[in-house]
Amino acid sequence: MLFGMQAHDGPLTRLRKSHEQSVLDLLRKHGPLSRAELGTHSGLSRTTLYDIVAGLVDGGAVVAATPRAEVRRRGRPVEKLSLNPDAGEAIGIDFARRAVHVSVVNVAHEVIGSASEAHAPGLTWPQRADIAERLLGSLGGPPREGAGPAPRRGTLRLGLLSAIGVGVVGPVVDPDGAGPQGRGTDGLSGLLRERFGVPVLLDNNTRLAALAEAVWGAASDRGDVVYLRLSHGVGGGLVTGGRLHRGMYGVSGEFGHITVDPGGAPCECGGTGCLETVASLDAVLRRYRSAGGRAEDISAFLAAAASGERRAHAVLERTGADIGTVLAAVCNAVGPGVIVIGGELAEAGAALFEPVERALRTHVLPMVRHRVRVRRAALGEAGSALGGIALVLRESPLLSRYPQPVTEEHA
Repeated sequence: MLFGMQAHDGPLTRLRKSHEQSVLDLLRKHGPLSRAELGTHSGLSRTTLYDIVAGLVDGGAVVAATPRAEVRRRGRPVEKLSLNPDAGEAIGIDFARRAVHVSVVNVAHEVIGSASEAHAPGLTWPQRADIAERLLGSLGGPPREGAGPAPRRGTLRLGLLSAIGVGVVGPVVDPDGAGPQGRGTDGLSGLLRERFGVPVLLDNNTRLAALAEAVWGAASDRGDVVYLRLSHGVGGGLVTGGRLHRGMYGVSGEFGHITVDPGGAPCECGGTGCLETVASLDAVLRRYRSAGGRAEDISAFLAAAASGERRAHAVLERTGADIGTVLAAVCNAVGPGVIVIGGELAEAGAALFEPVERALRTHVLPMVRHRVRVRRAALGEAGSALGGIALVLRESPLLSRYPQPVTEEHA
């Protein structure tokens, strides 16, 4: 099945998937096309193209139709091919530290809907799964077993999809079962598998957000990207050479645990003075309150910054400098063309981004310091859930040679 996990992934299978992806991308970009037009755009031979198109039509991803009589020209009507938005939907879920986010995308890669709900820390996985199920229900809800082949109006259709992509906090075990398990994720895959009736793919949620920004968001025009999310935790992801980088044991992108202050506060990772100890939401609020600020939560702090309050801007200046220093070290090692910053703290806008950029210009190698661009994440809270969808679809070249993440068999 095109949109599910492949049982075999040999050279011929990869080549066919590449041809399928080329045809789907052309239909997304240009809309309905004839076979002749697809052949011109794709460069595929007539035999190969017709075989690929036949498979996509048989699988339900592409539909064929002739123009209406009133718009036809003389002669035999030319059949047009287009994406079938009713072929099924892909579901992504992000279990952040204190919130659940869900997104749904159809086969044409159009976002059908996204929903989020914050929650108190310490909820069990069944409770968090309940939130995910309720949010999906607000978007229509996945069909239940025995609901029949015809979906009810307003019901999400898994269709050709054979898995749900899920982002979780922390490292996730390697596909072969080696390496550390994601923190507190034991039993999650099986729980969701039971709820939704399809396999579940787990990966780190900030890495999935990086994938989504590179596929649909602020970095879709770049092949080398550093993504940083500033939320209750601080993490990130790397796209290098046009491919998402997972790293040994799934720990790539843990920028929040790079030391920024050797004499600083202890971090939950066991280190001292990590970026997370100064740039997480709780850390920023502590800095602000120690300077005399009275904000009860990050929303109040951001409101104070937006109003021009001196203390809030001073905290953002100091925090931005710390962030920029760490990002400069990453840039000197990786050489990205763009840095994307997301998470709730990114809503501070220029008050945060300007000191980040100043620190970058100070610490990045002179030959590239004016070439690295800093952008605000474009996908907001839906980023990781959308990344989970991209992970399941596995159509993006960003996932070339990316290992299959853990499923419930290894969780």
